[in-house]
Amino acid sequence: MQVAGKVVVVTGGGNGIGKALCEAFHREGAAKVVVVDIDPAAARAVATPIGGAAFKCDVGKEKDILHVIEETEHQFGPIALFCSNAGIGGGFDPLSVNAGGSSDEPWSRSWAVHVMAHVYAARHLVPRMKARGGGYFLNTISAAGLLSQVGSPAYSTTKHAAVGFAENLAISHKADNIKVSILCPQGVDTNMLRSIPKGPQSGDGDLSPEQVAQDVLKGLDEETFVILPHPQVLGYMRKKTENYDRWIAGMAKIQAKMRESYGK
Repeated sequence: MQVAGKVVVVTGGGNGIGKALCEAFHREGAAKVVVVDIDPAAARAVATPIGGAAFKCDVGKEKDILHVIEETEHQFGPIALFCSNAGIGGGFDPLSVNAGGSSDEPWSRSWAVHVMAHVYAARHLVPRMKARGGGYFLNTISAAGLLSQVGSPAYSTTKHAAVGFAENLAISHKADNIKVSILCPQGVDTNMLRSIPKGPQSGDGDLSPEQVAQDVLKGLDEETFVILPHPQVLGYMRKKTENYDRWIAGMAKIQAKMRESYGK
């Protein structure tokens, strides 16, 4: 897919990967980049220099997603690429004594942002895309959705679910010419990464959001399902599926080292 001349929506566009995506799409000649963020000031700060549009949106609320879709298409035309990029880093606790946690809150919020936001976008865009002959979804997930995330069961679980939904979206609508890519980096130098304990997600180096955006452009051009800014993740996936027991044992060792480090 080439974004030149297309209307593109990016959620979580006010900073980090989302901001870098908005700027990259503008440089590639997108007809309009719609910057969506829960922080309207951040969205405007990104949209203004690139001639984009800004919308406030809590992606965990279906009515907010629908409003963005309806207003974008009313004002600027059909959405060709919807980047469901917004994410949260809550629930990280290397010293947690129970994977089930002690509260539903981090689970419910992670589920809303990391899973249902993708569902809502598809629910309201798929019929429109089918009617006009196709479209594209880019869902920012994380290598945690392919591997795991030591220290955050809620993050890891919801990211796994996001991969499962994206697979089904791609399978169900391939015949409708609706394309899907999932973006699965490890550490990226963003506010979210800096807000959580340092862990194995940074083991292969933290990339800049701008580098990740360039990897996205390449992935969209090739229309590949899995975009891996850290290519090492492919090897880790193979090791995981080759011997699950060995992989779990290795991850448990990482967990133990983190607990030792943060328990001091």
